Parts: sequence; C-alpha cells; structure tokens
Amino acid sequence: MTPVPATETARPIGPAGSAAVSGAVIGGAVIGGPGQPGRRRVTSRAELEQAAFTLFAAHGFDATTVDEIAAAAGIGRRTFFRYFPSKNDIPWGAFEHELERMRARLRACPPDVPLMDAVRLALVDFNRVTPAQVPLHRRRMELILRVPTLFAHSTLRFTAWREVVAEFVAERTGRCPDDLAPQAIAHAVLGVAVAAYEHWLDEPGSDLGTLLDDAMRQLGSAFGAALN
Repeated sequence: MTPVPATETARPIGPAGSAAVSGAVIGGAVIGGPGQPGRRRVTSRAELEQAAFTLFAAHGFDATTVDEIAAAAGIGRRTFFRYFPSKNDIPWGAFEHELERMRARLRACPPDVPLMDAVRLALVDFNRVTPAQVPLHRRRMELILRVPTLFAHSTLRFTAWREVVAEFVAERTGRCPDDLAPQAIAHAVLGVAVAAYEHWLDEPGSDLGTLLDDAMRQLGSAFGAALN
C-alpha cells in the first residue's frame, strides 16, 4: 500500500494536526462562509482539504456534508466539485500523482536489486512522512481505514495500487501482470501495508517506515527465492 502518502498538496489541517472547530486557520487567515467579515475563500485544493478535515474532526466524516465543507471554505457547491469528485475523495489527497511516482521509482530500480527488495524500498518511500506530517497522516489514514464508507470507497484505488506492483513483478519475471504470481505478490504487499498501518494506528509511538520495512522483509523472505 499505502492508500495515501502525505504530500505537500495533500496535507490537511495545520501544524501538529491542530485545527479550529468553527473555521480552518490557513496561512494566518480564517476561512469560512461567503460574505463573512474577515474571511476569505480558499484558493487551492490543499486549503479545501484543510477546511474539510477541520469539520471531520469536529463532527465526524459521515455527519459532514459537502455543503458544509463548501460553506466553511467560502466557496460554492459547484466549485467544490471542481476540486473533488465527492466527499469520499478528500482524504485520498494526491494519491494518483504519488502512484505515478511510485511506478517511476520501480521502473528506475537497478535490475541487480532483488525484486522483493525493490518493492520494499518503493513501498517505504511511497509511505514516507516527516515527523511534522505524522499527526496529519495518522488522521487521514484513520479515516480511510476505519470509516466503513471510506474503506468501501477504497476498492478502486487499492486496485490501481496493486496494478503498479503487479506490472513491476511481471516485467521482472517475464510474466503477464494478470498472471497468478504478480497478482499474488501485489495482493500480499497490499495486505502487508494495511497490517502495518493498522499496527501504526494502534501504537502511536511506533514508526511507520520501520513497520513497513520489517513486514516487507518477512514477506520478501517467503517470495524472494522463488522469483529472483
């Protein structure tokens, strides 16, 4: 996995995950409904995410509506949909962009690097977050993995993520991406990532990169000899 890396364009809320309940503080300015004195409209996708995450924290994901997010951001409903196809897409941030970066990283991996090591390194890199990003990324992943409506919504993105891994395995092994071995590895790697994230969410003091690296080393020991 992961569903969502914490990128500059995808980070919600403010420093250390803090946020105001009645309005999102962005760059020193407060955003809110149109026409409210001292408030301005959002000017980027990241700011709209920030407003949304503030409402999610205050009221819960399911209870927050698109209209409420748009009003808090000082934009109209139609403008909201220019940024996101639906409310369910907000927590995923810049997933598609990061997925392409992961694909490029796998393709650029030297051929002498064992297959499962290459996947492990790409997985850890895809999920890398700085210490300052950790509280925000944790909130994002808690939504994606623990809100049932969002987890169900994740199917297409998980499929796209597995396709990237399967394509790389197929290229390395001379198989087709739809063959059993590439698909089995892709599903297994996703399972490892989800398990590592669940452990990370349950253990606030744990390190995500270490968990992913350790879990992938164990998976690699099972698959590696048969594929390299």
